[in-house]
Amino acid sequence: MHMSKQRASQPARGKRWLAAALAVSSGLAAFVAAADTTVRVLRVEISDVEKQYYADVVAEYEAQNPGVNVVFEYIANEAYKTRLPTLLQSNQRPDIFYSWGGEGLRDQVEAGFVRDLTEEMQDGWQDLYPESAVRAFTLDDRVYGAPLYATVVGFWANTALTEQAGVDIDAIETWEDLQQAVTTLRESGITPAVVGGQDGWPMHFYWGYLATRLAGGEGIEAAKQGENGGFEGEPFVRAGELLQAFVELNPFQSGFMATSYERASAMFGDGEAALHLMGDWDYIPSKERSMTGEGVPDEDLEFIRFPRVDDGAGNDDSFGGMNGFAVTRDASDEAVDFLRFLLNEENQREAARLGIFVPVAHGSEEELDTPYARKVAQILSESNFHQVFLDQALGTSVGATVNDISGDLAQGEITPEEAAAQVEEAWMFR
Repeated sequence: MHMSKQRASQPARGKRWLAAALAVSSGLAAFVAAADTTVRVLRVEISDVEKQYYADVVAEYEAQNPGVNVVFEYIANEAYKTRLPTLLQSNQRPDIFYSWGGEGLRDQVEAGFVRDLTEEMQDGWQDLYPESAVRAFTLDDRVYGAPLYATVVGFWANTALTEQAGVDIDAIETWEDLQQAVTTLRESGITPAVVGGQDGWPMHFYWGYLATRLAGGEGIEAAKQGENGGFEGEPFVRAGELLQAFVELNPFQSGFMATSYERASAMFGDGEAALHLMGDWDYIPSKERSMTGEGVPDEDLEFIRFPRVDDGAGNDDSFGGMNGFAVTRDASDEAVDFLRFLLNEENQREAARLGIFVPVAHGSEEELDTPYARKVAQILSESNFHQVFLDQALGTSVGATVNDISGDLAQGEITPEEAAAQVEEAWMFR
């Protein structure tokens, strides 16, 4: 009797076990479903202030979307460039990744790693930003990323030194005006400009901006297609000629090709030169690197546009970075939704209020605190075309050549024609 009861209870226990197993299975399924809505964002290493800004945005988004978990991950700048291609090919690829646009993004698109955002952008999203900002992430009329903020290269000026030499910094509008200012400063015993020639890319700001002024953003795009002689065309040769003629005026500090960017930034902060052609991001670093830690006093500091060049097709263009995010091909719709939230007008306004960067969303410049940030926003808003740094826009290998020829031109080691030919060859064999 006892045995029969025991046997009779086994099916009941089996049903209870099955029910429990199904419950566990359902719980696991729910867990997996929840995990599927995790959005991983990969970003270049940034300041603690900016990290907190993203944390606040994530907290607000997750509160509005309880089924979504957003995680930011950070990689140091140089390591990011080398590790990103490997990550994109792995099963650890992020859902959203930081991007500078240009040919680097094209390589990722052609490799099949990037999601096309063209349709999502048409629903009012694209209208938040200037056309030049969206264009940095547009390839063959398809949009593969969204802009976060822009950087602009211009001349930082120490007005205490320029006024001492009798130079009106606000009157420097043309390339000839700049040359005259350099001559006047040198005659007054003041080093006209510092440059971190050792690192390559700071000198490329001269050649790259001159090429942008002469060819225009559209001319650079045409050169990429092999039109008008490609990168051996007249604007790129003339850019080299103007750079070499400029160097003949002795504008830079002694040993400029052995000076790093960081050292040049500190030298400007210490008042060792009147001008520094550099991105708007150098405002705080230049102060921090100076001997006093305070740099050039704000009342003696101005940020001015790169001058116009006679007959330049790109005199109304700007030159600098356009930083944003792209979405990987297999990312969820939630990833796209979060990116749109992150880059909406209110969040960009908040970034401006905090002084983290100069955002690109229309109207966000109203919240900018410093006159330098407002000047950058003005330059961007008036820009016909924002040309991304040529050492990034043309891809890694061509970019390295651009940096090399800029230094070689400044040292007189190659002719402008040879420099242009080297860029063209690098582009053809990239």
